[in-house]
Amino acid sequence: MSSSLDDVLETILYRYYQSFTAKIFIEETSQEDDLMLIFNVTYEMKSQNRQYWGRELGMCWQRIVTEICRQNCINFSPAVRDGKDELCDLIVGLDAIDTKYRIGSGDAGTLKKFRDYATRLQQLNYQPVLLILRTDNLPAAITACTRGGWNIYSGSNAYQYLQQVTQFDLQSWLQSRKGRFTLS
Repeated sequence: MSSSLDDVLETILYRYYQSFTAKIFIEETSQEDDLMLIFNVTYEMKSQNRQYWGRELGMCWQRIVTEICRQNCINFSPAVRDGKDELCDLIVGLDAIDTKYRIGSGDAGTLKKFRDYATRLQQLNYQPVLLILRTDNLPAAITACTRGGWNIYSGSNAYQYLQQVTQFDLQSWLQSRKGRFTLS
């Protein structure tokens, strides 16, 4: 791994650490993931403001995945936009990759958007890929996304997919930073 990639990824983590120290909530813990473990975010903290933590940890996941692909894939392209819509977060080869921390919403509007985006990406000759960090996703939403045309990789499968396309072991990299930051 190049030291510049390491530095950029460390900077991303540190910026989120700074952001998280400004927003502290109380504790809990069901299923911890690698990002939670880096920042020592507990389930109790997340349960006090799930929307905040889901959004912020999701954006951290997106930025890390995008940066790894940007620096390690010669066939990297940024997000695909169609009008006001961002159909995916990044492109690697013919894979249109959208990153999600977790899919917990099964509302009709969200599922329709996923189906619509997959169709539009396929019309552009891309293969829609969802990389989801967590594995405690809403089963109905996962089924709808799969039926809608998305290839879904979550948890260790997401890490394996990333390692295959980038030659970078993100799971080990993140796990080696467990407890790196403490939110007080």
